[in-house]
Amino acid sequence: MLQHVSVEVHPERLDACVAFWERLGFERMTPPPLLRDRFTWVQREGTQIHMIPTEDPNTTVMGHAAVVVEDFDATVEALRSDGFELREGENAWDAGRWFVRDPAGNLVELMERPPHPPWPGESPA
Repeated sequence: MLQHVSVEVHPERLDACVAFWERLGFERMTPPPLLRDRFTWVQREGTQIHMIPTEDPNTTVMGHAAVVVEDFDATVEALRSDGFELREGENAWDAGRWFVRDPAGNLVELMERPPHPPWPGESPA
């Protein structure tokens, strides 16, 4: 299990990023006392996103967090309605995939379900 991913967020975008992750089924949680004043955490089913407020956040071009979304089609449409720009991913395992940037610019892959063989075009082993 992937326990957490840390992302850098400009302090002015922190609330918008929390709302973004809540849209994906995560809930805000209280970090441990020693970290509470410096970081914002959200979690879903034991997986956490740790947001690191910084004045000069770094984002990657292709590196990303991937999230299996409970109600995939409704979530994609809700993000579109919220004004997010989504880019469709290749259908590499007969499941929907979309890419979106959170309000801080971090790339997030939305997955209808996790990848699992047999792969499209290949015979089961």
